[in-house]
Amino acid sequence: MTALPEDPPPLIGEDDRDTAVRRLREAYAEGHVSHEDLDERLHQVLTARTHSELVSALASLPEENAGTTSTIVAAGGRIRRRGTWRTPRSLKVESALGRVRLDLSRAVIEHSVVDIELRLGTGRAKITVPRDAIVDTEGLRTGWKDSLHRTRRSSRPGGPRIRISGTMGFGRLKIRHARR
Repeated sequence: MTALPEDPPPLIGEDDRDTAVRRLREAYAEGHVSHEDLDERLHQVLTARTHSELVSALASLPEENAGTTSTIVAAGGRIRRRGTWRTPRSLKVESALGRVRLDLSRAVIEHSVVDIELRLGTGRAKITVPRDAIVDTEGLRTGWKDSLHRTRRSSRPGGPRIRISGTMGFGRLKIRHARR
């Protein structure tokens, strides 16, 4: 009896590769790896094809800090963040009724991916993202009106990925890219 051929290991995506490069840079900046070790590991990451090759390149690094989760809650009224503010890795916004305005255009974004979870009852929300941001709203459910988001025609690679999820009752979400 002959053995069935094994399925080939799944190939890694660009997001996985970018995350691995970021982790190596952070480890180097914190003094966990030497310059020579960084060069070797970066070469491994950039030429890796499978997940196991990535894991071996990241072996012995300290655990990744997933960042903080912040929650903003308001029963009624406005929720507003603008100007220079530090965005957490994960942000939860909850409001029974009222407006939400998040301006990330001048925010300090230290993570390659920022998750924003909206839990809104009644009221509209407006989110301004950096010019080069990539926006993903697939995890968002709206009860009344669809969200408005016009993707940029020309965006530079390397911008943060903003993932918006959650539920909105009565209201509309508008997402726009900063002009400058």
